[in-house]
Amino acid sequence: MRFVRTWITKFAVAFRGLGISLRDQSSLQVHVLAAVVVLSLATYLDFDLWRWAVLVLAITIVIAAELMNTAIERLVRVLHAQRHPEIGDALDTAASAVLVAAIGAAVTGVIVLL
Repeated sequence: MRFVRTWITKFAVAFRGLGISLRDQSSLQVHVLAAVVVLSLATYLDFDLWRWAVLVLAITIVIAAELMNTAIERLVRVLHAQRHPEIGDALDTAASAVLVAAIGAAVTGVIVLL
């Protein structure tokens, strides 16, 4: 029974983090809105299973990148509140990971939708 409680706690913590990020991060809100629009369009167009898989994978990568970026930003704020060039570079690099994922997802979406 302890095993089940442990896993329930892990899921609860993960969903809490998702809720915090959705509440606080406008970028994540935009990504989720875009995902809803794309998935609604895919539903309307009655996509094949493989197209669904590609879209869901692309969306998942973008949202996961955004969540990691948010985690890094929050951690840096606590551990090193002062500005530092190296930390700024790290934060910019994390943000660029989200940008690359989002551009890749957009290109993937256009290919799949066409």
